[in-house]
Amino acid sequence: MIELQSLTFRYAGADRDALHDITLTIPDGAFLGIIGPAGAGKTTLAHAIGGIVPHAVRGDFYGAVRVDGLDTADTRLTDLSRIVGTVFQDVESQIISSVVEDELLYGLENFGVPREEIEERMSFALEEVGIAALRHRTIASLSGGQRQKVAIASLVALRPKILVLDEPTGELDPSSSRQIFSLLQKLNREYGMTVVVVEQKIMLLCEFAERLAVLSEGQIARLGTVRGVLGDIAGLEAIGVNCPRSARFSSLLGEKTGQPVPVCVNADEAVEAARRLIG
Repeated sequence: MIELQSLTFRYAGADRDALHDITLTIPDGAFLGIIGPAGAGKTTLAHAIGGIVPHAVRGDFYGAVRVDGLDTADTRLTDLSRIVGTVFQDVESQIISSVVEDELLYGLENFGVPREEIEERMSFALEEVGIAALRHRTIASLSGGQRQKVAIASLVALRPKILVLDEPTGELDPSSSRQIFSLLQKLNREYGMTVVVVEQKIMLLCEFAERLAVLSEGQIARLGTVRGVLGDIAGLEAIGVNCPRSARFSSLLGEKTGQPVPVCVNADEAVEAARRLIG
């Protein structure tokens, strides 16, 4: 379980809080999406869950963050990383090896994974992320999107209890983005991993996440199921959230027809909603 209690954080030298008085509980096995406009505090929140804030970032930290019962402020990052696997928005900052295979091996060996499990874990991660063919390639020869996949595969191989990903598909094309989210859903459902994702591709996120947290000016402005949150299109757009077109369509359809229309989270649902009204 992830518990944030009255969390407030202000970066050193900043004139306002990046996060202000956030209280949030994320149960084990949840799949939570975090959205919001630029500067809302999404990355800072992700870093706070992983312990990067306050251990590796200077600033004023108040309140508490507990992960799997551990207070992140009192627990070493090396110990937290055994529980929380984090993919940064800037993947270059977390890749340390020169060859793809070595990047995965580094974490597995340092976390003491039994030798007889290493090959199976590596093969699974590389295959599921779609980079098995890159196993022996040098990191320097990879594109930005491929490096992003390597960072994700490295975490998948470790199988932490919690995965926190900050815009994991930022460098990826639509097909690869969907592949990553399908993998996250599989890890969530089959392995029970808690998944927390900060993502700008809201329509894609809403297809896979179970709940959404909307941040605005460092605070949680909305929290609930995907359909529940998307049911307030006007409120979200006032905050600066670019809502999925399917959700905007279902909202507009309801307004124009005066009939109740369920919130649509993808194009197929929007088409079906229109069909039902047309008769």
